[in-house]
Amino acid sequence: MIYFDTISSTNTKAKEMADKGAEDGTVIISEEQKGGRGRFGREWTSPKHKGIWMSIILRPHVNPNDISIVTQVAAASVVEAGLEMGFDFYVKWPNDIIMNDKKVCGILTEMSGELNHINYVVLGIGVNVNQDIDDFPDDLRERASSVKIESGKYVSRQELCAKILNHFETLYDSFLRDKKGIRAITICREKSILIGKDVRVMRGNDTFDAKVLDLNSAGELVVRKKDGAEERLFSGEVSVRGKKGYVI
Repeated sequence: MIYFDTISSTNTKAKEMADKGAEDGTVIISEEQKGGRGRFGREWTSPKHKGIWMSIILRPHVNPNDISIVTQVAAASVVEAGLEMGFDFYVKWPNDIIMNDKKVCGILTEMSGELNHINYVVLGIGVNVNQDIDDFPDDLRERASSVKIESGKYVSRQELCAKILNHFETLYDSFLRDKKGIRAITICREKSILIGKDVRVMRGNDTFDAKVLDLNSAGELVVRKKDGAEERLFSGEVSVRGKKGYVI
């Protein structure tokens, strides 16, 4: 575990270290990120001493096509850690953790590899733990929050971080054994905030409305479009928003 007081981005540092041979299981964690980012290059606010900002270097021997399941392994780990501490977290496929309909955690998975070989995976996990309302920019307050705000109590970052890593190790080992991530996907399905809801799917320049039917055993979101056609959505190719707001 490599600790920083301040860093630009734990994912960026993890990739630099992985390129230089950092071993499988290395964790980079910082009290603060100056250049934190989420999916599609979006900015991620990471104030000092308020959250969990960490990245894990992984070197799995699996098919590169299956690596998106690692995101759901991480999501399931956060859900299980929260449950152990009395917090009711839900998963907004594929990489957001929701509490009381607001985002409290984001996951960013990045891979270096070739057609049939993975060099390494960097898994970034950012949890808004003890931020107050004023810690969020005005434009984020309607959809982002912290565990402290939503639960009404101060949270031990150390305890939550440890539990996330403990659950991740168990669920990730299970994924390496079965190559399917069955346990993690089952948790994400049970705690999905999207199944049964009408959503708007944005994929490049294509946008359409659909109803979410399921999260299948491959970790794909199954939706039914207005014309009745069913489609399976792969992690990373879409951005899903509720028709009226972030998750509804």
